[in-house]
Amino acid sequence: MADNTIRSNSDVVLIGAGIMSATLGLILKELQPDLKIEIYERLDVAAAESSDAWNNAGTGHSAFCELNYTPEKKDGTVETKKAISIAESFEVSRQFWSYLVEQNKVPSPENFIKSVPHISFVWGDKNVSFLKTRFEALKQNPLFKEMVFSTDFSELSQWMPLVMEGRNPSEKVAGTSMAIGTDVNFGALTRSMFAYLSKMDGVSMHFNHEVKKLKQRDDKSWRIKINDLTTGQKRKAYTKFVFIGAGGGSLPLLEKADVQEGKGYGGFPVSGQWLKCTNPEVIEKHAAKVYGKASVGAPPMSVPHIDTRVIDGKKQLLFGPFAGFSTRFLKNGSYSDLPLSIQLDNILPMLSAGIKNIPLTKYLIQQVRQSQDDRIEALREYLPNANAKDWVLERAGQRVQVIKKDKVNGGGVLEFGTEVINTQDGTLAVLLGASPGASTAVSIMVDLIERCFKDQAKSTEWQSKFKTMIPSYGQTLNDKPELLSEIRNHTATVLKLK
Repeated sequence: MADNTIRSNSDVVLIGAGIMSATLGLILKELQPDLKIEIYERLDVAAAESSDAWNNAGTGHSAFCELNYTPEKKDGTVETKKAISIAESFEVSRQFWSYLVEQNKVPSPENFIKSVPHISFVWGDKNVSFLKTRFEALKQNPLFKEMVFSTDFSELSQWMPLVMEGRNPSEKVAGTSMAIGTDVNFGALTRSMFAYLSKMDGVSMHFNHEVKKLKQRDDKSWRIKINDLTTGQKRKAYTKFVFIGAGGGSLPLLEKADVQEGKGYGGFPVSGQWLKCTNPEVIEKHAAKVYGKASVGAPPMSVPHIDTRVIDGKKQLLFGPFAGFSTRFLKNGSYSDLPLSIQLDNILPMLSAGIKNIPLTKYLIQQVRQSQDDRIEALREYLPNANAKDWVLERAGQRVQVIKKDKVNGGGVLEFGTEVINTQDGTLAVLLGASPGASTAVSIMVDLIERCFKDQAKSTEWQSKFKTMIPSYGQTLNDKPELLSEIRNHTATVLKLK
């Protein structure tokens, strides 16, 4: 019987058509234009899962307002290390996006980024004290020098009139604001990047194609078996390097790759929902991203916020997200995703992490049991005058939090960030986890390239190209106020930000 399998050879295979694959593909083609790249996506369009505007927070996670990135320590001080790292990474992303705009590789920046102030808002003596301590700690760093703090009711009303309407003026409240915050439509950005990348010589993009198997061969190259979901045609792709950036689908693919570096990893899926405003008059009254404090036990993706978004050119107002539990790893996934991901090497870490995170389990059960009235009640903590008739429930994205072996205490630990795993030989890299994800994609991919393409990355040619794409490459901005100011002004001009 004839074998009708299609075979192809390439230098790089990208699995998943999200912001991570788009970023990696474009950077690699800039560094080495003759690279042959193949992209495989299970769905029929790019950025339909984690990168889609309705499925992520869109804050451009710059750590300006997300309080979960600045935890309070036992001694009352605030840890700023993660917030500074994320803010620095976002500046790197802005530089790369500006380069793409200047080189006409993506269309007008108004399609994917807008100026929207980032505000943190709290109430009650303890929370007000925390926010002031956080402000004083962050203000010392150049990345946050433009942050302002206020407990003045009238000033806060100017920042966010919708949030302050209906509140008691004597209530103890506080807020911080960063006017240079942005709203980023990562779905639109990703699709623009792929539109350019797919037209480049040596790049082929395949939608409705599902990766079924990965196997490393004796010569360290990879053989990937793929099914065309439209025609049933089978493919085999042979490549020197594989990147798996498939959102919640990355963990099952890592398990199929069967590499030592992937042993012991598991995943805990968390689903989300938004309350979406349908009243244009209410939407127009708000023009900021206002983040509060998360409930005890809540995962980071569930930090409550009342959020101005611009999606497909239309202003939107969202509140949430409300967390939930599903055994699916993707919004368009299967309910068997979680059971099938449990293997001998990760069952103990997963059980251990579950035992250690009982508050999270209780929180998710509570969230799943919520009625619409419960959600409106939560909304009214931020918008006291909210009318239930103005808000409808919208399904958000699916996230898979990373579970891995605890090397210090044994068992397993639940990680709430993004994690890149790469094989020692540098031929396979996998991105797991969620927040802050998309907004730090450029830094993550540059680091990945330096680890997996070590020799080339050190070459004079690649070093020079890195600096062309990212002017601050090789330097830190959090300790160089003049360089930071120069770069921020330049990217704000190119990206047409206020």
